[in-house]
Amino acid sequence: MISGIIVKTISIILLIAVGLVLILGIGTLFKGGDTSKKYSNKLMQLRVLLQFIAIIALVGFAYFFKN
Repeated sequence: MISGIIVKTISIILLIAVGLVLILGIGTLFKGGDTSKKYSNKLMQLRVLLQFIAIIALVGFAYFFKN
């Protein structure tokens, strides 16, 4: 029971983190100027890293808690 709650909480936190970084990256991209040059690419790289971590975690959760 507790492990199910922890898994759901971690999953939701990871997905929210990916969404937040995506929104920040897109906002920075549309803002343009020096801010875009400095942060846009780094935010999108962070998004890809967070997506990788989220996918690995979700697949791992599905594998270990498949019952």
